[in-house]
Amino acid sequence: MDWKKHWDLLTIIGLSILLDLLIAFYPESLLRKALGLAFVLFFPGYVFITALFPERKELDNLERLALSFGLSIAIVPLIGLGLNYTPWGIRLIPILVSLTVFNITFGIAAIYRRENAIDPWIPWITLERVKRELEWESSSKLDKALTIILIIAIITSIGTLAYVVTHPKPGEAFTEFYILGPDGMADNYPTDLRVGQNGTVIIGIVNHEHRNVTYYVQIWLVNLTWDNSTNTTIIHEMYPMPGWFNVTLPSVPVDIEGNWTPQFETNYTFSIDRPGQWQVWFLLFKDNQPELPPAPPDGNYAETDARNLILEAINGTIQSLKLNVNVRP
Repeated sequence: MDWKKHWDLLTIIGLSILLDLLIAFYPESLLRKALGLAFVLFFPGYVFITALFPERKELDNLERLALSFGLSIAIVPLIGLGLNYTPWGIRLIPILVSLTVFNITFGIAAIYRRENAIDPWIPWITLERVKRELEWESSSKLDKALTIILIIAIITSIGTLAYVVTHPKPGEAFTEFYILGPDGMADNYPTDLRVGQNGTVIIGIVNHEHRNVTYYVQIWLVNLTWDNSTNTTIIHEMYPMPGWFNVTLPSVPVDIEGNWTPQFETNYTFSIDRPGQWQVWFLLFKDNQPELPPAPPDGNYAETDARNLILEAINGTIQSLKLNVNVRP
């Protein structure tokens, strides 16, 4: 077997394996992005069409090129559709493995078919062969102009697509803000306490804002009711709780493949010195926090403009968390 005449198929098989290694060891490399573009949009269609039509007479070069792109665009979604009905789902690793297996399988099949073909198509491209394929010498000026425009359009489209893939638009900017129970789980919250008894929660923040952010966390003890007749929230008592803090965090990418990991967590222990039905509000502010009005003599901010913080938190204007606590005498 003359392996040189299968250089194209062997290259695709080798590059498919190389991409697997790049994703495993150098996931942020620019080569991965460029190679991934061909891996998805060209390789599957090329090995498939070469396996189906190994003879030179069956298709010309331009038809093979066009079908390689077109079939790739059809094959990849079909593989994704099949993965959607498997336990693995549509994720990076299953798609990568599936396409690699597809490229290798049909690459080997294409090598076998080409080896047994009478007059196999082998991609040795020269300028003279391209002219002959296009019937350049016998074409009219209009046909030549249209051909040039078509080639420019194809090159421009590929270049634009490559730029979009290698310079993706940043994803949605958001912040994860959460509280956990003392065991680090979304359970066993201190919702039933006695007066003066300590309760502990874990406050967590994860920055996905695509920039460094200084976060300010305010904690308020609030007693409020809902007036059904006026459809309004009435705040009766509102006291600042100790332990306000701020922290500056760098942005971290969203990891949709691996296990979720926290970025910043801190234990917060509190106690409430009066019985009743209370709400502990955790308010999160980015970059700066609003100024508070002068502290009232009794420390109750319910009749000041600070109550708007809780009202905005209820309406979702301010990112916040709430813990309902029943305090017994």
